[in-house]
Amino acid sequence: MFPTIPAILVSVLVPAFYSQVQAQTLPPFTGPATQQFDFEQDRLGRQQTNPLRADDKDAPTVVRAEQTFGRPERDIQFQDNVEIVKGGTTMTSDKASYSFIDDEFAASGKVRMDRYGDCYKGDSLHLQLSTSFGNLINGSYKLLKSNAQGEAERIDFLDDERSIVHNGTYSTCDGPDPDWYLRTNTLDLDSGLDVGVAGRSVLYFMGTPILATPSLSFPLSGARHSGFLPPVVGASSSGGAEFGLPYYFNIAPNRDFTLYPKFIAKRGLQLGAEARYLDPSYRGETTIEGILDDKVTKSNRYAITSVHEQTLMPGLALAWNYNAASDDNYPADFSNSITKTSQRLLLRDLSLTYAPASFWNVTFRTTNYQVLQDVTAPIARPYDRLPQLQLHAEQYDVMGFDWSLDTTLTRFWHPDLLRGDRLVVNPKLSLPLVQPGYFVIPQISLHAANYQLANQIAGQPSGMQSVVPTFAIDSGLVFERQSNLFGQPVTQTLEPRLFYVRTPYVDQSALPNFDSGDADFNFSQIFSTNRFTGDDRVGDSNQITAALVSRYLEMDGEELMRLAIGQRFYFNTQRVTLDTTFAPSRSDLLLAATAKVSKSLTADAALQFSQSSNQSVQASYGVRWQPEPKKVLNLAYRFQRDTLEQIDISGQWPVADRWYAVGRSNYSLMDKKIVDGLVGFEYKADCWALRFVLQRFAINSVSNNSGFSIQLELSGLARLGVGNNPIEALKRNISGYQAISER
Repeated sequence: MFPTIPAILVSVLVPAFYSQVQAQTLPPFTGPATQQFDFEQDRLGRQQTNPLRADDKDAPTVVRAEQTFGRPERDIQFQDNVEIVKGGTTMTSDKASYSFIDDEFAASGKVRMDRYGDCYKGDSLHLQLSTSFGNLINGSYKLLKSNAQGEAERIDFLDDERSIVHNGTYSTCDGPDPDWYLRTNTLDLDSGLDVGVAGRSVLYFMGTPILATPSLSFPLSGARHSGFLPPVVGASSSGGAEFGLPYYFNIAPNRDFTLYPKFIAKRGLQLGAEARYLDPSYRGETTIEGILDDKVTKSNRYAITSVHEQTLMPGLALAWNYNAASDDNYPADFSNSITKTSQRLLLRDLSLTYAPASFWNVTFRTTNYQVLQDVTAPIARPYDRLPQLQLHAEQYDVMGFDWSLDTTLTRFWHPDLLRGDRLVVNPKLSLPLVQPGYFVIPQISLHAANYQLANQIAGQPSGMQSVVPTFAIDSGLVFERQSNLFGQPVTQTLEPRLFYVRTPYVDQSALPNFDSGDADFNFSQIFSTNRFTGDDRVGDSNQITAALVSRYLEMDGEELMRLAIGQRFYFNTQRVTLDTTFAPSRSDLLLAATAKVSKSLTADAALQFSQSSNQSVQASYGVRWQPEPKKVLNLAYRFQRDTLEQIDISGQWPVADRWYAVGRSNYSLMDKKIVDGLVGFEYKADCWALRFVLQRFAINSVSNNSGFSIQLELSGLARLGVGNNPIEALKRNISGYQAISER
């Protein structure tokens, strides 16, 4: 008989278990313990002095129990407070046994197994510790990676990473009565692949079955994985009821592919695909969708978007941005976003850039547009650039000077207008004199353009040119003082700035206009040397811009408030124009302000004021209050005389326990209608969230589109919904919005 000791400790070094026990050549025995043994304290002490890697297959198997008996070479029985430890696996039970023949532990009575953070409990357990193969009967489980739990008639353990739940449940909710759960015939849990696959499953929510599926896969840690995405059900005024079942391919950590077939009641079957990829030397995204024989238009319709950037070799880069649609109305008919339905110019751009050194590069590109016309508001088609060759070079602090050179050769093409080639050379030289309290930057530049026209009117020259020099000097001062703002000490700055430009008049009325237009008038533009965009017009200038900026800075440099005022003064009447007359002696007055009133309240304002007419030309005012995450209110007012006047209100706010209201109303005071509106509610529970959103927006001046979305987000499983993803719509429409499921 074995000696009686305070507790029986059998230490087995697998696979040498058999040889270790065989040395005890004694008959069957029963050896009761004579006193209680504190095995938990002993186990912690051993872990601290003998740490083991959880994935170490050669880790020793340690068994503790208050009683042990058995037959060496065949089996050993353990009873009372049994604990079995091997590496990252710990089992406890009322009793257990080890079979030498099957190399298997069998445990029963209050069985618990902790394996690499996961916890399993049940009536009985059979497990081969060397292979982690076994099963648990009438068990429950809790997974560390996904914080999921469930119950099962049987759980089969295939290895360290994979187990199969039979006739069980799965949920990320806590407690014995979860708000939602999957009841599955089989559930394959693979922590190595980070995926769970449920076979013949029914999803229950609040005790009610809401979805049955023959197969459902989901990530155990929230990471991406291949499989069917939740079905998309929705409706819109242009397409009627919609149903889609996307399939996601997780090709690699840096690339994926999604197929999304969708049935649209009024139009038919729409097929779509999206590919994304990301690599240190290239990245891009391509989306293609189309519908064969649209029931409404009786035609095939499609849309394509492709964006790509790639470094072919050091110093050589390729990029493209390609967009296309089958017809003018495709974005309006198949989009639930005002940003897409209002898109009228579809860019097609391809470029190849060679940059052998940091100070110069050459770019070859082709650019054209597909114009989506609206019969109620037609727009002019811009010129295509087929092709364009650009050379850019610049260097700083060359004996105190900065210089740059931009040379561009472009072939402009248009089906109806004058076509031709244009060469532009634009060198610049400046002398920055910058000190902590002031700066003075004189600059000289030259704009030389040469044209060779292909289809000039008879009797008009096909070749023409212009050379326009410009002198500019930018200067400013910076004063500082200690002050007080909103009850806290700040540093206040006073920064006056003068910017003078002199460009002589050069008659350019005979030159073609391929790409020039009046630049937007704002704080950035009043400090530029040319009042036109593009390269076909260089405005004559004898003017000075005066501006004053005052900033209030915290001690750490964070800006609390900025006040700015600026105006341009003309010493001569400007003669180079684009079909407009220009005679004022000064520009409109620009005023701007931004303020961080508190940690939760910010405000901004901008105003363009005409002193000649004594009225505002355009203005915008905005306030945001965000006292804490998921609580935000926005109020904005936008005005452009004779063109636009809108009030925009949006927000996300808790209205009751766990309930949030979300909404936006962009209202046109001129048209007396909502341009873009959204309203909805969100509910946040511990393991799920519910969203309902109704959206309406104008497609053009006479038509509107509307749609609704309902989404049930089950933490750790999926987002089920009707309509497009409401989170995208909420983030796009409500500045500062945060999904209630985000932490």
